[in-house]
Amino acid sequence: MNAPLRQPKFYKDPKFMNSPDARSLRILSEYLGPLSHFHREKIKDTIVFFGSARAIPRSQAEKEYRELLKAKNKSGKSSEHAGALQRAKTRLELATYYDEAVELSRLLTMWALSLGKKARRFVVCSGGGPGIMEAANRGASLAGGKTIGLNISLPFEQAPNPYISPELSFEFHYFFTRKYWFAYLAKALIVFPGGFGTLDELMEILTLIQTRKISKKMVVLLYGTRYWKELLNFDALVRWGTVDPADLKLFAFADSPKKAFQIVRSGLEEHYLNSDAGGQTP
Repeated sequence: MNAPLRQPKFYKDPKFMNSPDARSLRILSEYLGPLSHFHREKIKDTIVFFGSARAIPRSQAEKEYRELLKAKNKSGKSSEHAGALQRAKTRLELATYYDEAVELSRLLTMWALSLGKKARRFVVCSGGGPGIMEAANRGASLAGGKTIGLNISLPFEQAPNPYISPELSFEFHYFFTRKYWFAYLAKALIVFPGGFGTLDELMEILTLIQTRKISKKMVVLLYGTRYWKELLNFDALVRWGTVDPADLKLFAFADSPKKAFQIVRSGLEEHYLNSDAGGQTP
């Protein structure tokens, strides 16, 4: 008589682990997995960068613009190239933010490394993809620091950018577990110009701070005053009575890496270095 076929243990069974019945286990793994990595790497807290995935380095944007301009002049058909040139000009403006994100991340990482703590303080963290996310990881890497990428599986591929520290590169299935890790370790949030995803992340963090679900002190900086004030009429929220005037003090604006660095560093020194206040929020 043949011995019965031995079934794999449930936690080793891909069919079960990918089934609806195991969803709670998959969710739990996206909490416990990063937690284990952060403990091992002695990551105490982070500075999170949000912003557009579509931003590219200015040198690349300038090259694209010059090539389009050359093609327009060669063909002599200005109307044919007008739309493409306008898009390239806008892309060139957005590219400025890429370069400035690199520099800001570099400055913050150099400062964090100078603290000389055993635990890694104020590690730059991004969503792990291209654009401003790549710029943040790139600046931290240039400064010689560790840097985190919290990527997400999407229908269209978003590969991790090459500047993330390999041991701190994560890929999430669930947006809410990814957002948890953005919020849980963050002591500062820097938000560059971005689209729907950036707005979603910014508003969720502001709501958590406003409602004191995040009780720790968090520096929130909106980079690019002209962009943010064109996009969102914050004063109208106060005028309509949908937020309190004090809520507009939950964040600050900056328009240069130097100014942004000063604001973020001052806030972190006040809340976490000089007073050692503002612990983590589960």
